Amino acid sequence: MEAITDEQALSHVILVPSPGIGHIIPLAELAKRLILHNFSVTLTIPTDGNPSKAQQNVLDALPKSINYIYLNPVHFSDLPDDSMIETRISLTTSRSLTSLRETLKIFSKTDRIVALVVDAFSTDAFDVANELNISPYLFFPSTAMLLSLTLYVPKLDEMYSGEYRDIPEPLKLPGCFPLLGTDFPDPMQDRSSPGYKFILHHCKRYRMAEGILINTFMGLEVGALKALKDGSDPSIPPVYPVGPLIQKGSAVGFDDVECLRWLDGQPTGSVLFVSFGSGGTLSMEQQNELALGLELSGQKFLWVIKSPTQTSGDASFYLNDQRVQDPFALLPEGFLERTKERGLVVPSWAPQLQVLSHGSIGGFITHCGWNSTLESVVHGVPLIAWPLYAEQSMNSQILVEDLKIALRPLSEENGVVGRAEIAATVKCLMEGEEGKKIRNRMRVLQAASEKVLSEDGYTPKALSEVAQKWKSHVSI
Repeated sequence: MEAITDEQALSHVILVPSPGIGHIIPLAELAKRLILHNFSVTLTIPTDGNPSKAQQNVLDALPKSINYIYLNPVHFSDLPDDSMIETRISLTTSRSLTSLRETLKIFSKTDRIVALVVDAFSTDAFDVANELNISPYLFFPSTAMLLSLTLYVPKLDEMYSGEYRDIPEPLKLPGCFPLLGTDFPDPMQDRSSPGYKFILHHCKRYRMAEGILINTFMGLEVGALKALKDGSDPSIPPVYPVGPLIQKGSAVGFDDVECLRWLDGQPTGSVLFVSFGSGGTLSMEQQNELALGLELSGQKFLWVIKSPTQTSGDASFYLNDQRVQDPFALLPEGFLERTKERGLVVPSWAPQLQVLSHGSIGGFITHCGWNSTLESVVHGVPLIAWPLYAEQSMNSQILVEDLKIALRPLSEENGVVGRAEIAATVKCLMEGEEGKKIRNRMRVLQAASEKVLSEDGYTPKALSEVAQKWKSHVSI
């Protein structure tokens, strides 16, 4: 860990991300912005002892002025193999509290810790912050609409006894479009599950924060953010939109640039990027239909492929890059040969930011993870929404119904999206009239993201407001 100078020691901010690359990236980007406000920043990372290569790459790429440490590893030997992601993430932090407490005590001997900023699944760390007289803050890595829902969950839990998915009328949250219970996040689909109990536990604790930093921006979610900030519910902590926080710069450890070289040879806006994030996987049947649908569409494509699974859409989340099968061997017979003139399939990973910013990319099939969504908006890439797990179904509703910057293919009764539907949706996005409208709307949002990040934009002002509050603690 880098030594902290006397000049920096007055204002030290500790960030506590949840496990997983999707949680690490935005907090790492927040750390970069905080050092510009002359804070010393340390990421203290709960872990099960097996950080993924992608996660380590993000941490290794941090400026030397930002410190990171792994807390003592926890174990999950007592959990069933099919435990929900939310359960494992929450327990990773709660079982790391002793290690976090000792780490903060060591820092406090030499530094003035002005804030402990914890991820949405790490609110148990608020207890340590209060114990050590450190200001607790929440970092919310998803949408303002989801934040509105989670703040409402404790009341919702009291109002209804059955499953939320069975509520016939949509939920109307202030500033948000109506949302059906069937589009609530996965752990809210079964109220008897441990995952739901953890969600409820954290939601009840959000109001313990002195402030909430959220990874979205005013031009993207105007209504939801205004409602959160209007003061009508005084129990909601101050909300600071500090997004879009997306990874920047070159990808550390990216040696094979075959896909970027291939993109260099393709016409402008002609290629569909297909990727389901670091944790997303498809079933064998769905992967076959996707392959044949891409072939049937006649469009150019770059597909990041993983071994299919028969278990769940988030099966890759805790596999730490260890694929057990060759994904190419499981593609339809002859697919690679038939599509080699207009498609490229790469295993496991591609440098997503470099791909999305490439001029030849004209669309993106995405799992609707919020990091990927923000990256698409910043680079102006229109979307095909294909949610798999967590809050992604809700995100897809925002993208399709509210913002109208995405198409969503319809699944059949068995839940599988068929090849004909895939081909039609891809052709519509890449060369249809609706695709042109979506592309134009995405350009508007891209411009809004540039404006909000400008020197006098909304995001720098929100972060400056938080920084001033933290710095005021130093003089007390």
